[in-house]
Amino acid sequence: MSTSPLAIEVNNISKSYGTIMALDHVTLNVKRGEIFGLIGPDGAGKTTLFKILVTLLNADEGDARVDDLDVVKDYREIRARVGYMPGKFSLYPDLSIEENMEFFATLFGVTVEQNYDLVAPIYKQIEPFKKRRAGRLSGGMKQKLALSCALIHKPSVLFLDEPTTGVDAVSRSEFWDMLHGLKQQGLSILVSTPYMDEASRCDRIALCNSGRVLDIDTPQHMVEKFDGSLYAIKSSHMFQLLKDLRSLKTVANCYTAGEYHHLLAGDGFDAGQLVQSLTAQGHEDVELKGIVPDIEDVFIKLLSNES
Repeated sequence: MSTSPLAIEVNNISKSYGTIMALDHVTLNVKRGEIFGLIGPDGAGKTTLFKILVTLLNADEGDARVDDLDVVKDYREIRARVGYMPGKFSLYPDLSIEENMEFFATLFGVTVEQNYDLVAPIYKQIEPFKKRRAGRLSGGMKQKLALSCALIHKPSVLFLDEPTTGVDAVSRSEFWDMLHGLKQQGLSILVSTPYMDEASRCDRIALCNSGRVLDIDTPQHMVEKFDGSLYAIKSSHMFQLLKDLRSLKTVANCYTAGEYHHLLAGDGFDAGQLVQSLTAQGHEDVELKGIVPDIEDVFIKLLSNES
């Protein structure tokens, strides 16, 4: 086993599909025993990076190491050491839960019984239905089966590509609890998600967009670094409110966030004066309050800085 403190090293990786730059000189690392999140929308390059790291795709330039092994030269050994759960359900729908587990164990030359202790906290939740075909499972049960199959050979590094997409909120929360349980057992985990609220469940995150990494840090430190005054604002005419706010020079940015718009104050911003001005324009029930930013606010601000 490697003594390197890093489970994953990505150095200046780029990858293009024709004229589309999927990854643009990406550099990051994942420490051993940490949950590292790739946070970003569809098209951010998350899946392409995963495929490079699990040796299914070669980069155009740059290099990467997993478990201190080169992803090109040592691809066979890497495949034996990693667990990979792709974004799309990729197990065999006509096989039962039990048969899928046995098949993936056999692929890696182990048995379900050998590594049952590792998967038990997850597998026990679906084991009562082990004779049911995988294609007939709910989204949450498919998720648990896919994770169990990815773990059955006792990998040292786990890759989870948008594992909670299309899964209900309760199952999403349960899944993250399971990941933290796996982390306690020493697993290094790289997980991608388009859900900004899941960022807080990671030790560190990389905010990604259009193949680039915008920032890497702990979720808490990212929020603490947010530079500027942020407000939540609403009125009885939300669409017109958004248009009016975006036309003001004293508003640096404004965007919808749930039942409010979020407003980033610009030079010369005066909260009291703004409310008076909006009321004079015919806006009713104007409510304005200062708020603490979250990861989504950080992400939007980073995007605006890029443009």
